Amino acid sequence: MVDILLLLAGFVALIFGATKLVDGASSLASRLGVPNIVIGLTIVAFGTSAPELVVNLFASLNNNTEMVLGNILGSNIFNVLGILGISALIYPLSVKSSTTWLEIPLSLLAAIAVLVVANDVFLDGTATSLISRADGIVLLLFFAIFLVYNITLSVGGTGEDEVPAKQYSLLVSGLFIVLGLAGLVIGGRLIVTSAVSIAQQFGLSERVIALTIVSIGTSLPELATSVVAVRRRNVDIAIGNVVGSNVFNIFFILGISTVVTPITIQAGSLTDMVVNILAGVLLFVFIFTGKGRQLARWEGAIFLVLYIGYLTLLITQ
Repeated sequence: MVDILLLLAGFVALIFGATKLVDGASSLASRLGVPNIVIGLTIVAFGTSAPELVVNLFASLNNNTEMVLGNILGSNIFNVLGILGISALIYPLSVKSSTTWLEIPLSLLAAIAVLVVANDVFLDGTATSLISRADGIVLLLFFAIFLVYNITLSVGGTGEDEVPAKQYSLLVSGLFIVLGLAGLVIGGRLIVTSAVSIAQQFGLSERVIALTIVSIGTSLPELATSVVAVRRRNVDIAIGNVVGSNVFNIFFILGISTVVTPITIQAGSLTDMVVNILAGVLLFVFIFTGKGRQLARWEGAIFLVLYIGYLTLLITQ
């Protein structure tokens, strides 16, 4: 019970920290004359993925590599099947042309890239599979390309997706940044230590805990952002937020994590990688079914049923 309470406290601290860091950094950047579109592209985008980043860095430093990969794959699977499923049930999600032909295929490429770099046994005939530091650097190079693409898209865009920065005094902005960083560090530490303890006590692997509780908890910022966007009928933002987060998680967060500590691939992870790819393929296919280029309510329901089935398989296997 103590570990469960510490885990919940960790999630609260983590999300509080991410929110305050985004608010403080956005306000400070605005006061320094940074355009809103750049703030939205960098600070806000990084802020919503900060929970996954901090948890993975702590897990990497503690050599809990099962949790590193499990959190990334679990978050990406939850983003598509869980968050988009819930969002589409609230309101059908229309998809931009650029999202359809560039961003969703790029997220699918990221999912395939993980499968490739994590399968040394099949590709090279080695005794074990390892995502090495070199693999991590390659993923970071892919992220650099993705970042350049986003900057180019933002500069040439209409500015409709700009995220206005909140205005605070310099003192309050600085205080929020400090509180945000503290919340991220404390929350990330609590989540990793308590999740490992829970896994040991219940006889579960770190992989299963990371794929379920940890990944859902660290994806709460994306869930909140997407649900709010859909309720306001900003459906482009909802699906773009999820797809962008998936690319960010693999190319940047997994890349950074493996540079810190290479990841040895455990039994069962191959299944998670395949599910991650299938979720991306299904998203791409569903966009072209029905009327127009959108994700309909019935498709969102299928996503949720598939996600519940996946969780059931994980827990009962």
